[in-house]
Amino acid sequence: MKLQSADRPDLTLDQLRSMMTAAGAKRILMKDLAPNDNAKNQPYLSGSLDVTNILPAGDIYVDQTPQGNRIMKAPLPLRWLQPDGSTRPAPHAKLILYPQYPEVRFSGFLRGSQNAPNDILTTRAPGRRLFFGITDDRRIIGWASWGDDTLSANVDALGELEPEGVFRRIPLSGEPKDSYSLLLAELRRIHLLDWIAGKRLSGGVVKPYNASNGIGYTLEAELGISNNGIAGPDFEGWEVKAAQVPSFTSIPNSKKNTLLTPEPDGGEYTQMSLLEFVTKFGYADKNDVEDRLNFGGQFKVGKRHQLTGLTTHLFGFNKVKGEVDDVDGKFVLADDSGLEVASWSFKKLLTHWNKKHAKAVYLPGEIRKAPDTKYRYGSSAYLGEGTDFNMFLSAVAAGRVFFDPGMKVEAAASAAPKPKKRSQFRIVWKDIPSLYHKMTITDVLTA
Repeated sequence: MKLQSADRPDLTLDQLRSMMTAAGAKRILMKDLAPNDNAKNQPYLSGSLDVTNILPAGDIYVDQTPQGNRIMKAPLPLRWLQPDGSTRPAPHAKLILYPQYPEVRFSGFLRGSQNAPNDILTTRAPGRRLFFGITDDRRIIGWASWGDDTLSANVDALGELEPEGVFRRIPLSGEPKDSYSLLLAELRRIHLLDWIAGKRLSGGVVKPYNASNGIGYTLEAELGISNNGIAGPDFEGWEVKAAQVPSFTSIPNSKKNTLLTPEPDGGEYTQMSLLEFVTKFGYADKNDVEDRLNFGGQFKVGKRHQLTGLTTHLFGFNKVKGEVDDVDGKFVLADDSGLEVASWSFKKLLTHWNKKHAKAVYLPGEIRKAPDTKYRYGSSAYLGEGTDFNMFLSAVAAGRVFFDPGMKVEAAASAAPKPKKRSQFRIVWKDIPSLYHKMTITDVLTA
């Protein structure tokens, strides 16, 4: 038995859970390491890009290998857990993304890190295991074990564990329960509450909240999700989305849902103020609002937008194969001369898509505004499982995901014009299943 050294004790599962929780972890993932999963060969994390929706990462960037190949990389906010419960940074940890294969590998996790598990992760020994604790503020707490120790024996005693990509989910405490069952139990409880006063959870404190986006904040507060400004609020690894509808039984297929809100990182837009941009490329308000200019509507790939005269393109994505074939690809709005008016690089879009979870629940809700603002949530939960960046781009290429800006300038001709920016990629309700490998509608009352 390769027992851990005095500096790396032979932990029990309960000890690891306790230490991970104290460090901020809200869920724990484990990967069984193959012989090639070591520092020299770079551990394999996925045969698709789904891991970018499982692990939090930093801004995506494009790099060039010594052989001249262009690849994507993303820093990972990894810290190695120490025996005393503290953590030490792994400053060079990163994901290596090969979207053209597709494949994702894990690199740089030992370099420059003090007291990292070098003894375990530089070998080809069978049975080794890697544990990642994921925090609400998008940090990763790491631990590694040999696999023939107490920790692994405790994990094996749990029986079959819920898969999440190449990982398996370790329950934080108590009897093993899958995240699906935990989620549905909470959604059942919330449905049975009926009308709930608008609120939000911030800094651990529940506060009244009655703004237009209160339906989402109220659901999150009921699930114990804090409104901390971090994208992709989740419950047990599920992204939670509330959709305000007229009634639970008549959800309009055309209801729009916002997916991403990235600003362009290329084109004329980046060289101009918003006032200049809307003045040059926008149009007068079509509802006869005086002295107002708009830049809005649905921009779909391959279509010319009637009001702006701009055509939408998607470069670097093979629609037939459903995969990226150029990491320098982009989504582009161009005028008839070919001028790039606004564009979003794949690295920018993937950085935002990384903040979406591989699993998401869409829950319809109703609003009652009098005598006070309250919400209630339906019993039908729409559960999407398994997504990746190539699926997102496939939906973009097919026109199911579209750019739907809400830019405007009020008092445009005055001495004090009021510009407002809003860049967003959206999808209508009936097309949401195209973003996931599996989409099911479940009645929380009978599940």
